Amino acid sequence: MYPTTLTQLSRANPFNAPLFSLQETEEPKQSRNLAAAAIADSADVSCEFGSTKYYALCGFGGILSCGLTHTAVVPLDLVKCRIQVDPDKYKSIGKGFSLTLKEDGARGLAKGWAPTFIGYSMQGLCKFGFYEMFKIFYSDMLGEENTYLWRTSLYLAASASAEFFADIALAPMEACKVRIQTCPGYANNLRQCAPKMFAEEGVWAFYKGVVPLWMRQIPYTMMKFACFERTVELLYKHVVPKPRAECTKGEQLIVTFTAGYIAGVFCAIVSHPADSVVSVLNKESGSTAAQVLKKLGPKGVWKGLVARIIMIGTLTALQWFIYDSVKVYFRLPRPPPPEMPESLKKKLGLTE
Repeated sequence: MYPTTLTQLSRANPFNAPLFSLQETEEPKQSRNLAAAAIADSADVSCEFGSTKYYALCGFGGILSCGLTHTAVVPLDLVKCRIQVDPDKYKSIGKGFSLTLKEDGARGLAKGWAPTFIGYSMQGLCKFGFYEMFKIFYSDMLGEENTYLWRTSLYLAASASAEFFADIALAPMEACKVRIQTCPGYANNLRQCAPKMFAEEGVWAFYKGVVPLWMRQIPYTMMKFACFERTVELLYKHVVPKPRAECTKGEQLIVTFTAGYIAGVFCAIVSHPADSVVSVLNKESGSTAAQVLKKLGPKGVWKGLVARIIMIGTLTALQWFIYDSVKVYFRLPRPPPPEMPESLKKKLGLTE
């Protein structure tokens, strides 16, 4: 009973790997891949799928989607960071906002906006631009049939590869942001903070949090992209009453926003412990990630989770909405949700 049940569950899981492997046949191979799907989706495009212009505009979309959204939620992010580093004082979201307004005024809620905008703009450039690049690169390596069978693994690998480089771009500004937000009196803005940190700790001050950033952001981004891609696929398959090709651009963007919010909730949960470590680590000079993790304990790493779910869920939905809107505005190729290739259907006996 149990093996059969487990097998059925594994097959129903949208994130599962294929339960079979393909053998080489003597049928002529087709070179069709993601690019072919993009071309078939729309003839009215401004550039070739996978071209330099395509990657550049995807990177620009990433700058807007990450830079603008993270800057817009700086007040909530500030309160979330303060709950993480000083839970005895900032006991809840409401308490955090009221204390911040009392001590620093309304302007205090905007502390750290400059490093947030610069840092997350650079991160968005690398995150979305490199994701598109790695997705096409790995797809070409796998071939059309294996790209479809292993598409979730493809999304995970491409997003992890992209985020590795994105976090290196983000780390210096993230360190400045957290120091400004969580150390009252240390610095009021980026111009004061960056030189002071460099004078005290050197270049290491800006990159000591890069490993915890990888711990936080790589699982976050893997969930963000893989969950989004598969959720879009499932929405069009089971929820949207007509094929994507028959949906208007506005209807497609609504699906994008919905899938983005669902993905964002899961992103916040899987990455929150590492986010707590990063916040405390950048506040306390001389500490290591292991020391902070031991200090926080199993319960401490989950402080501020509710605030982060609200923030990240909204952020992720808006990021995907803005990113997809940029693609629509610039008429970039937008491949439809993946469908099983005809050659694979023949091998599986699904067509005559």
